Amino acid sequence: MRKPFSHLLAFLCLLAPLSAPAFVVEDIQVEGLERISAGTVFNYLPVTVGDFVEEQDYPEIIRALFATGLFTDVALRREGDVLVVEVAERPAIAEIEITGNQDISTEDLMTALEEVGLAEGRVFDRALLDKLEQELIRQYYARGKYAVKVDTQVQPLERNRVAITLDIVEGKAARIRQINIVGNQAFSDQQLLDEFQLSTTGWLSFFSRDNQYSRQALAADIETLRSYYLNRGYLNFNVDSTQVSITPDKQDIYITLNITEGDRYTVSNVDLSGELILPEAELRELVSIEPGEVFSRSQVTESVERIADRLGDLGYAFANINPVPQVDPDSNQVALNLLVDPGRRVYVRRINFTGNIRTHDEVLRREMRQMEGAWFST
Repeated sequence: MRKPFSHLLAFLCLLAPLSAPAFVVEDIQVEGLERISAGTVFNYLPVTVGDFVEEQDYPEIIRALFATGLFTDVALRREGDVLVVEVAERPAIAEIEITGNQDISTEDLMTALEEVGLAEGRVFDRALLDKLEQELIRQYYARGKYAVKVDTQVQPLERNRVAITLDIVEGKAARIRQINIVGNQAFSDQQLLDEFQLSTTGWLSFFSRDNQYSRQALAADIETLRSYYLNRGYLNFNVDSTQVSITPDKQDIYITLNITEGDRYTVSNVDLSGELILPEAELRELVSIEPGEVFSRSQVTESVERIADRLGDLGYAFANINPVPQVDPDSNQVALNLLVDPGRRVYVRRINFTGNIRTHDEVLRREMRQMEGAWFST
């Protein structure tokens, strides 16, 4: 039973290819170089003359050369005790031409090209060019030009160089045809849309371009809408969803905002707590929101800034005033607690003047009310 198996194993061993024997490298030759010097290749090679090389070392050597990004192909072979490295260089960029761009300047585009590694004299990488093409399209989309087309052409030149041409067809910017707000009851559509930066086409749209859709502008308008409601007592206001649709011809845009207003809240009480450096009566004079009024986020923010500035005048430059609301949904009231944390008092160690050529420091310091060694004062 064991004899046939041992004969089969011996037969398979005879059929298996013999691996190339290891050798000591006496010399290294590089073939296929046109622009890159052999010294550059030797710097990246993980093997030198005198090293012991086996066939299983070849993948590591090839990976090291590919990692440089300078070559499209690398092969190794042995001629006696000489290691021969065959390479195919990536072409160099001889020139870059951009046509058809109006919305984005050529200078800005050239800067973007250089930042990603595409500039005259550098090694050409097609993957970087494809990535840049997608980024350009994204930039134009952000400017409302959804019909943009970017045609990239790479023309081979002599001495393993290429010329890159970017032909941009920007197209017309898509116009906002309609903005719909769904779910508003306390305020009319016109009242809310008057707060928006974006708008449908009007008499001044040619100059203001407020009818051109922009994702950033829409995000800013949504935040403006949220502030509009929060400043009028609607603490539970929420933008549930946003839909932006474009017509098949990519010329008109429709925007729909679904909102939930919630109930309107009034202020039941305003308390001051924490470490009160000043008398509470003095701090209360800085609070612009009073019990019985409709809650307003802007008034709360204004009160926080006033107290922080007042404490900053006493040296507490990094005072933190944290408003803590306690919401009662049954009575639609909110109790506001302003938690004061003045932090440590800050002192001025040194005051430096720069740029004074004709006027001495002593003259300038005479006009200073902030003194060195005194506490910081806003």
